[in-house]
Amino acid sequence: MDRLLGKLTPRARALLLSGATTWRTRAEPAVALRELVMSDGPAGVRGQAWDERSTSVLLPSATALAATWDEDLVEDLGGLLAAEARRKGVHVLLAPTLNLHRSPLGGRHFECFSEDPELTGRIGAAFIRGVQAQGVAATAKHYVANDSETDRLTVDVRVGERALREVYLAPFEAAVAAGVALVMAGYNAVNGTTMTANGLLTDPLKSEWGFDGVVVSDWGAVRETVATACAGLDLAMPGPDGPWGEALARAVADGRVPEAAVDDKARRLLRLAARCGALGEERPPAPAPVRTRRARALARRAVAAGAVLLANRDVLPLDADRLGTVAVIGAHAARTRTQGGGSAGVFP
Repeated sequence: MDRLLGKLTPRARALLLSGATTWRTRAEPAVALRELVMSDGPAGVRGQAWDERSTSVLLPSATALAATWDEDLVEDLGGLLAAEARRKGVHVLLAPTLNLHRSPLGGRHFECFSEDPELTGRIGAAFIRGVQAQGVAATAKHYVANDSETDRLTVDVRVGERALREVYLAPFEAAVAAGVALVMAGYNAVNGTTMTANGLLTDPLKSEWGFDGVVVSDWGAVRETVATACAGLDLAMPGPDGPWGEALARAVADGRVPEAAVDDKARRLLRLAARCGALGEERPPAPAPVRTRRARALARRAVAAGAVLLANRDVLPLDADRLGTVAVIGAHAARTRTQGGGSAGVFP
């Protein structure tokens, strides 16, 4: 990677670290670096467009996947999403979400696995292994303690060292141990510092845990240039406008951001591109057909496995011979709710 970096000026290295579009990173022909395509995808791979003509395999919500307690099944589902990603030309899947269920008012809990850091870490690691075994990069998000719906973009989470380590950081540590390729920094602050400029991006993430991948911002979470560039953040999304780009190049030129910091970020980005097949001589992507029958069978298996019965007082299994009618009660009996919205929404 150092040989490739040597072909680029400091300005060119700095410009690599911002998105080219909403979902793509910048290409750099001088080092045979192509664009990396990213996609939302906790429950399905949407691709770059919100278009009903571009349908996707839809998995049960992350909460239902964690309720299976089945790491092998979740790993298989990760592989299914990787095949979907390759079908849509996606290099980086922006999933899994490793935040915790901390309140019933959390509006994105359907993207999160559970309230338990051990379960979240193990299911998240299985998801990551499944995705990345197929050459697609997974992203552990949103680092860290981004669990509140109230003032989600600005909340300052004050948390002690033990709770931070044993509860909030633990699933991300498991993700790094599983080899996750990206970690996404959240909008929130922790103990007074916004996460895109927080020292937690370096310690424990990069130093103690040895994370060698890319720290990407949540979309629009970078709000200024120098503090975020001097921290452990590597890639500011989306682009092309934002607080990095030309502003970062100027900050490097006038000495406010060390060249060594930018070089480390650019080196990580090149390493990610190499892992995803977007660096060097262009190779036609291997065909990755999503076999519809198998995909449906796997999704149905996941739905069944995630339906957990806490107590069975001689009710199940139902005896078809003794049933006259079955009542399904509630709003969802009329309009089935198969998914949440936002980052986890697809056209199924």
